[in-house]
Amino acid sequence: MSVEKTLMSRSASKCELCGSEEGLTVYQVQPVGSGDAAECVLTCPTCYEQIQNPDAMDANHWRCLNDSMWSTEPAVQVMAWRLLNRLKADWTQDLLDMLYLDDETLAWAKADGDGLSDDEVDKYIDSNGAELKAGDTVTIIKDLNVKGTGFTAKRGTAVRNIILSHNDPEHIEGKVNGQHIYILTKYVKKN
Repeated sequence: MSVEKTLMSRSASKCELCGSEEGLTVYQVQPVGSGDAAECVLTCPTCYEQIQNPDAMDANHWRCLNDSMWSTEPAVQVMAWRLLNRLKADWTQDLLDMLYLDDETLAWAKADGDGLSDDEVDKYIDSNGAELKAGDTVTIIKDLNVKGTGFTAKRGTAVRNIILSHNDPEHIEGKVNGQHIYILTKYVKKN
């Protein structure tokens, strides 16, 4: 079953954040590992647009988080936590005080830095000191022997759509020669 069909079934064909039934789409909650349904939420166009564009957020729209934060799905809980932290309205702190996330889910929620001060966020830094974000394209700056695969990732190879290794700012993940590999951030530069 596809991710979208799984999410439609899980959410009864409603936005998992606000309950709308119009124009539903899949949103992958960063950082993405396998990209399966457990790492995604089903969103309406309004929620999706405001998640993608924080400057356009309408605090009144997000009062729906009062209900969705109680979801049993970790991906929905993560999004509720992130959005409540991003809004920083008077009423959001009350909801955050009530919201309980287990340690693993809380670590996932904090992984993108929403709601944290700059010194609390793990920064993924390339060889030139540029900050890396999930989905960036990087270039390998040194020939790297890839353990267990029998090939060398050559200097100058572009790695597209990188994934930030969870709680490990010294490593990123990406595909080289069709293989999913881990790469030290000190051996890449951001494009």
